Amino acid sequence: MKGMYHQIREAWKKPDKKVLRERMIEWRKSGVFTKVENPLRLDRARALGYKAKKGFVIIRIRLKRGGHKRPRPNKGRRSKRLHTKKTLKMSYKWIAEQRVERKYKNLEVLNSYLIGKDGIHCFYEVICVDSSKPEIKNDKTMSWIGKGANKKRAMRGLTSAAKKSRGLRNKHPTSKVRPSVRAGKRRGK
Repeated sequence: MKGMYHQIREAWKKPDKKVLRERMIEWRKSGVFTKVENPLRLDRARALGYKAKKGFVIIRIRLKRGGHKRPRPNKGRRSKRLHTKKTLKMSYKWIAEQRVERKYKNLEVLNSYLIGKDGIHCFYEVICVDSSKPEIKNDKTMSWIGKGANKKRAMRGLTSAAKKSRGLRNKHPTSKVRPSVRAGKRRGK
């Protein structure tokens, strides 16, 4: 017999479309940032470091989907200026984490996961930690997040989604991605 988290994981592989659609209609009406009591995907949240204790906050965020377009130029014929599609190197998840980081300055972003997307929006739940709480300071597994080296993790590209976008998931033998793409170009590797 399989455990509860396994059952939740299997249920999210093929979610009930009608229920999810009704939820997304509600989420669209609510604000861009919404504090949530409990995570919707408990198995995913627990796997990413969430604990049901003081100091952990779940924030649901709504993001616009679609291409990031530049306006077309009015004058002059320049091939560089004429393309309107702008491809971002950042994933939607990383953008969501950064926006939460900017909005809630007292919280540190731990991780995030997708909870749904429709034609217009992507919805993410971002796990945040209030490192000033004594429950977090006394927790051996979570006290690291309060140290100065882990401030503004999402902005500095240190979250899991950010590292994936930066190409740091696997160790390339001859790559320009470490320590960063810009540093690799400077060094001429």
